[in-house]
Amino acid sequence: MARERIFQRHRHPVKTFSLGLQHVLAMYAGAVVVPLIVSKALGFTTEQLTYLIAIDLLACGVATLLQVWGNKYFGVGLPVMLGCAFQAVSPMIIIGQSSGVSAIYGAIIASGLFVLIFSGLFGKLIRLFPPVVTGSVVTIIGLTLIPVAFNDLGGGQGAEDFGSSVHLLLGFGVLIFIILMTRFTTGFVRSISVLIGLLIGTIAAGFMGEVNFAPVRDASWFHMIQPFYFGRPTFEIVPVLTMILVAIVSVAESTGVFMALGKIMDKDLTSKDLARGYRAEGLAIVLGGIFNSFPYTTYSQNVGLVQMTRVKTRDVIVVAGGLLIVIGFVPKIAALAQLVPGSVLGGAMVALFGMVVSSGMRIIGTQVDLSRHENLFIIACSVGMGLGVTVVPQLFAGAPAWAQIMLGNGIIAGSFTAIFMNLLFNGLGSKHTAAELAESHTGDIVEAAGKSA
Repeated sequence: MARERIFQRHRHPVKTFSLGLQHVLAMYAGAVVVPLIVSKALGFTTEQLTYLIAIDLLACGVATLLQVWGNKYFGVGLPVMLGCAFQAVSPMIIIGQSSGVSAIYGAIIASGLFVLIFSGLFGKLIRLFPPVVTGSVVTIIGLTLIPVAFNDLGGGQGAEDFGSSVHLLLGFGVLIFIILMTRFTTGFVRSISVLIGLLIGTIAAGFMGEVNFAPVRDASWFHMIQPFYFGRPTFEIVPVLTMILVAIVSVAESTGVFMALGKIMDKDLTSKDLARGYRAEGLAIVLGGIFNSFPYTTYSQNVGLVQMTRVKTRDVIVVAGGLLIVIGFVPKIAALAQLVPGSVLGGAMVALFGMVVSSGMRIIGTQVDLSRHENLFIIACSVGMGLGVTVVPQLFAGAPAWAQIMLGNGIIAGSFTAIFMNLLFNGLGSKHTAAELAESHTGDIVEAAGKSA
């Protein structure tokens, strides 16, 4: 199908706006929850949190427009939405707690530059990340996030009323509501079940006197974006290596999303198309670092909406990106997310972080030959190493500084264990090439989209 035909404009402005708004709602929960989690973990002030949410929404819009534009240098040119990479949450928290906020954004900028520079070679680099490695890394990232969710569900680590009946009722109530929504609804309603759960939980918390309206009342109606809001970035080798690993995993996932959209739209993507997509993602990550937001990657749930609505024109995504930018300039709207109490957010995070784990398990279960003992051994050792270092970080405190780069961070330790063992047992000639990874992930996305439709 010709490019012009694929991207013919939708001729109904009201419907185009409605479809664009629907895409925003489908990814809004993920876009808002990430800054809430990171801010709570790093102790940001109310003002800082408001800025972070606002700049995140704005950056999501800019990143989306960069990707959907599709010129000769960057942008895959498909109707794809970009949002903050959930895989980056745990690494950002770990980096912030150990090296400071400035190191987070230095690492994000460095990882974005890495993607930009090596965009044309990522087909070869991704060969180091076949499904057995990618699945293990995503599983490790999800497992390191679960304790964060339960701490918030209980009212926040160190809170005097931690584990009180009010916190437990709100947290587990939201989790049960999301479970029931997922069980008894379909399509678009199911895709925003987390957003609805947060809304209902916040309303219930309001009746219990657990909602603080001060952030919304004090927030301004308009603000300008400010580069390096949290200070000048610093570049440290451990944080940079960590975020580069996260970026490679995100690119591997994005490859599957690109291929899925190409299949839905009957468009054969070339290596140059993919390189432009990677380049746009790298540029979006760099911008996220400069404006102190997050790394950005493609959102597969929005591919489901393209399949469900059968509307494949990119003007719908342009509207969605524009809406996110407008919202990002209005702190009063961004501050609404701060009404969500920690226990309510914790209940939703149990489901969200569990989905990260299950996403890794899905990759392993559907794309890895589990009849081979070698693959089982790779998964066992890499997940065990990643989880062990995360739970007992002081184990290698006496190791030399160069060794602590590999051993002091659970995600790096688990990831490099998976990469090394895969090369040892499978070599670079593994059956699972980058293309096959993308094709397999494509099937998962298209099948899931068909079920939701």
